[in-house]
Amino acid sequence: MSNQSILRITRELGEIQRGPDLSLAVACRDIDVRSVRALIIGPPDTPYEFGFFEFHVRFGREYPTKAPHVNAITTNGGRTRFNPNIYAQGKVCLSILGTWRGESGEEWSSAQGLESILISIQSLMSPNPYENEPGFEDSKSDYDQKNVQAYAAKIRHETLRVSIIDRLEGYLGINRDKSQSVTVYDAEEDYQNTAVEAAFEPFRDLCKRRFMWYYDSYLQTMEQEHAKYKDGSKFEKMPFEGPSNTMEGSFNYGSLKKRLAEIREKLVDETQEWANEGKISIEKESGIASNLQRQFEQASEHFKHNDAVSLDLTLVDKNPFVWELILFGRPMTNLDGGMFRFKIYLSPRFPEVLPRVICETPLFHHRLSKHGVVCYESPKKDDIRSHIDAIVAAIEEESPAYDPRTLVNPEAAKLFWGTPEDKKLYNRKLRRSVQDSSEY
Repeated sequence: MSNQSILRITRELGEIQRGPDLSLAVACRDIDVRSVRALIIGPPDTPYEFGFFEFHVRFGREYPTKAPHVNAITTNGGRTRFNPNIYAQGKVCLSILGTWRGESGEEWSSAQGLESILISIQSLMSPNPYENEPGFEDSKSDYDQKNVQAYAAKIRHETLRVSIIDRLEGYLGINRDKSQSVTVYDAEEDYQNTAVEAAFEPFRDLCKRRFMWYYDSYLQTMEQEHAKYKDGSKFEKMPFEGPSNTMEGSFNYGSLKKRLAEIREKLVDETQEWANEGKISIEKESGIASNLQRQFEQASEHFKHNDAVSLDLTLVDKNPFVWELILFGRPMTNLDGGMFRFKIYLSPRFPEVLPRVICETPLFHHRLSKHGVVCYESPKKDDIRSHIDAIVAAIEEESPAYDPRTLVNPEAAKLFWGTPEDKKLYNRKLRRSVQDSSEY
């Protein structure tokens, strides 16, 4: 591969990694930038909502003159076809990839790149994925309209089961069943036979953090769907599903809800265990322990002289791996008079593993889950002060742009972006929780 081609791929990777899109992530090993792993987080208000869909992108030597080869990895071991255009064997049918005949002007050009490919794949994850089947636009029968709902229903179930629950159970070692592993490499023989590549799981921490963000949304979806579909009822087969390229199975939301709760408990335990791991790092006089101690001292000094925000920072048990942040509500805002206590848990693997932040003060807020998980993104992953700035900004922002990927309390979000009366109710609930905050 020419240096120019490698530079092009490297630049595209960097742009996505630094970009603001919370639904795309990419990674590769330094030894081979041609082999890229990509994660697409399912769009809100679709059957794919907040699912974790992984792809392998292999760039040929003629890139960008020719499109890269793309294979879906999240296929339930080659047993689940998540879309009419995303096959169980991993094939992704898109005109820009040359794997599907499109209209004139839809074919690949060197002006396109990795981000445009991922956005095109993401566009397949629509509220009505059945419409991606060729000929759907000409079909008006009641039979097909029934299939529209049935197809979306089983995709929603398998998104939760395969792309989220199976994946997180694998990461956490819960009921690990290799035959059901969500990370499958049999789509490409050269990829499968590389043991080092098979161990490469760049999205482990991202998926764990997002699971904690979206837990309430997952649970709400399960409860709504469980009321519609009895456990044990079979998925309906679609007309376009053929042998070894289908989505077979049955609904079992009762079991999925239990598994979802167990994953959350394991993640809470893992987070709290970082404090003990941190103490061991301190005893070993590790570099990360010294780094975090130094960052704490610098951050404390900075915020003492920052009149724009009122907060206190302390170390829990003098452990630099657990910070306590107390944020005082800004005057003349809905947070006025409040005192909000946050715990910032840091892993000895920081910054590869990012902090997990829990608000221990019950606060009704669209950026706080019901369990207190704070939804925020820091532009500087290795700088704790940047994380604190992002936490404060997320809590204090009064007129945020609408982004459903950052809304981790479904009830609060529905009110905040609802009718004027809904917004008034949101503000009343927020103010009530602020007034109660001094009790904690």
